[in-house]
Amino acid sequence: MRSEGGKRRGAGYASPFALVFVFAALSTVGCRVNQDDIHRWETTAHGPDKLQAVLIHDKYELPLRVDAVMSLVRMKPRGGRHVGIGVLVDGLTAVAPEPRQAIMAGVVPLLIAELQKPPPVAQAGQPSPPDGSYPYKDAAYALLTTDKTPLVTDEALAKSLKQALVAWAMADFEHRLDNRTQTYGMEQLLRFIGADSVTGMPKLMTRESRRLDQMSTMVSELGSAETKEAASKALVAIASFVISDEWVKVKTPELQAANAASKLQPTEAQFKGQLGQYQDEELFRVFGSMKKVGGRAAVGFALGFAADKNQSEKRRQAALAAIEGRLDRNSDEDVKRILEVASGDAPDGVLDQAFRRIGEMPREKVVDKLYELFKSDKWRVRRAAAGTVLRMSTLKHLDEFMSKLPDGKGFAMPEALTYGALFADLKDGSPKEALAKHLTSGSATARTSAIGYYYTFGSKADLGTLRALESDTTRAPTCDGDPECTWSCVIAKPGATKPDETESKNVETIGDFVRYCVEPAMSTREPEKSGGNAPLPKEEKK
Repeated sequence: MRSEGGKRRGAGYASPFALVFVFAALSTVGCRVNQDDIHRWETTAHGPDKLQAVLIHDKYELPLRVDAVMSLVRMKPRGGRHVGIGVLVDGLTAVAPEPRQAIMAGVVPLLIAELQKPPPVAQAGQPSPPDGSYPYKDAAYALLTTDKTPLVTDEALAKSLKQALVAWAMADFEHRLDNRTQTYGMEQLLRFIGADSVTGMPKLMTRESRRLDQMSTMVSELGSAETKEAASKALVAIASFVISDEWVKVKTPELQAANAASKLQPTEAQFKGQLGQYQDEELFRVFGSMKKVGGRAAVGFALGFAADKNQSEKRRQAALAAIEGRLDRNSDEDVKRILEVASGDAPDGVLDQAFRRIGEMPREKVVDKLYELFKSDKWRVRRAAAGTVLRMSTLKHLDEFMSKLPDGKGFAMPEALTYGALFADLKDGSPKEALAKHLTSGSATARTSAIGYYYTFGSKADLGTLRALESDTTRAPTCDGDPECTWSCVIAKPGATKPDETESKNVETIGDFVRYCVEPAMSTREPEKSGGNAPLPKEEKK
């Protein structure tokens, strides 16, 4: 298949000398050329030249010239090349505008009639019969898109031909999409026509569709807002079927038959696992299409699905991933629903996706609600909420953020280290300068978070900054009941001679946190390897 701007197959098939010869030959027998000759020339060696000559020469009656056009369209490939359509386009280009439009007025209805014929239907147990409509589709497309002289200048004719092409594409989309006998591909055709070409596509998006991905791509790229919303609703209907008991009833015998054909004999548990994996694959396929199309229907379904604790973690993750960038930034309802997912007792993977979606919303729309989550007794929820706040903040928000951190009870050490690392990405100033006052004042949670910056980005050159804190007896935050949140660090045993001679040291005070956790990390890091949004040296500032 060639691109729209490329050279047409068969263009220039007849040389000027051949055409002169053909014109001379036909001029002596012009009065005797009839429909039988036209149809016979479809199969002869010089038939394309003779048909083009009839098309071009104004001494032939209009019906005969129209017949010549249709014969060039019907002509079978020669040497693997569909030369007839290229010869047709070149011939019409040589015809004067007025007679050319008369020819088009006769040809277009004939092409439309062929395009409107029902697609062939295979009989049970028989291969599909050939679809003879492709040459007429290719000819219609070529007439509309020629990069030479415009051939179909009558707007009504052009519109009716485009409508017929769209109807042809929708009539048997899945079979006609990748047929290799056509000169111009289906996507090429639909992209040329534009938004109108995919208006009917949502109706094709059903539980039996095998080309949801391609359909969704075309709707996403070409469809109007109304078409996209219709496709969104169709995808929700498919997803609802996939997670239903009906799907299980339909697919169970299919999977049993596939196992029998492969001579597999799974146990009941293994078969259940097969079916579950099959269902996941089908569902993820639909979620992938939703991600392309978007739409309020898909957003509503995905938010409800993600909130369903009866669904698996990876399914809920996939639902939230499917609506990336699709939440309405001005919708209080969307904010409420995604925050309900984020604040619930969801697995880490679901929380991650939920807070990613929250992070796509305007800061002023969600920041107060995220700060409310700082009060949660689930430190992982708080960490995710706080991380989201920091990613949508700058250094001017640092003091506000520190003031919202909870008191020291139930505050995990991974929180302090995470926030410390994220401070480095805050723009519009120097993190070190902004954090300086928080090293020595404020709550223990704020102070350890500020110190946590140096755990990730501090270097040997910064040891002096923290040295005064080594003896600080302020109580460090505490976090009990979860082994991953405890305040402890692995240090070298006293008198150790080997790197693996270590012990875990509990962190009781801020001084312990500095001496046992932060300074050992800093002491192995050279200044040039320290990260963060550090200020440029004075001579490099711009």
